[in-house]
This record gives sequence, C-alpha cells and structure tokens, in this order.
Amino acid sequence: MKKLFVVAAIAVNLVGCASVNMGNSQQDAAAKTFTAPAGKAAIYVYRNESMGAAVKMDVEVDGKPIGQTAANTFLRKEVEPGKHTVTSKAENTDTVEIDAKPGALYYIWQEVKMGVLYARTKLHLVSEADGKKGVNETKLAETK
Repeated sequence: MKKLFVVAAIAVNLVGCASVNMGNSQQDAAAKTFTAPAGKAAIYVYRNESMGAAVKMDVEVDGKPIGQTAANTFLRKEVEPGKHTVTSKAENTDTVEIDAKPGALYYIWQEVKMGVLYARTKLHLVSEADGKKGVNETKLAETK
C-alpha cells in the first residue's frame, strides 16, 4: 500500500499543470529586451521544462519572496550591485550566490528533479546565450 502511495504521488508531480499569476504581455516583452537599468543588475530565474508541471516553486532573493515559478515560466528581479543569494524552495532548498555588477544580467536555470513525494529543485548559474534562450522559451510570471 505504501509503495502504491509513493507511485501515485510521483505521478501527480509529473502530470497536470500548476498555475501561477502571470505578468502581462508588455512586461514579458520588456523583460526580454535583456537590459538592466542604469546602476543596477537584473536576475532572471527560468524554468523551461515541463517536468514537475504540477508543482509551483517559491523563489527568494536575499530571503525575500519574489514570486513562484511553474513549468515554462520565468521571474526577473532588478537588484543593487553587490552580493545576493537566490533561493529556490521545493521538497528541498537550493541557493546560488551572485556578486552583481552594475548593468550585468544573471541567468539562473531552475532545474526540476524527481523527489520522494514532491519535485526537487536545483539552481544553475548559466551563460548569457543559454539564459536568453531559456527565458525566450518561457513566459513571465508575476514578480514582486
């Protein structure tokens, strides 16, 4: 019986779609110009896969929530120069440290992995080319 429950829980994580509040099309287009405001940096966290589609994942910058991702969504957060911690929460918690430079853009791929009863998260700081490609494959989720 316990084995059946685990299999059912995994199946639920692999099918269906989680829904998060989305940014509007103008915000999405503006974010995809890939520019940072003068004196600031911008961080993109994107999830361009359908694995774990039924699961929303919380994302924080410096311990403050910036939004949730679902399959094929991204978040964009402008930050002051300096050190920042990006955190993703699911069955586990993962972090990436960034030392933001003015005018720079940082791209973080939020990989979804199979967990025991829930999806797991793994953050990867990726190249500009990979990051832009991943962001362009996704749509902007509402960012705080």
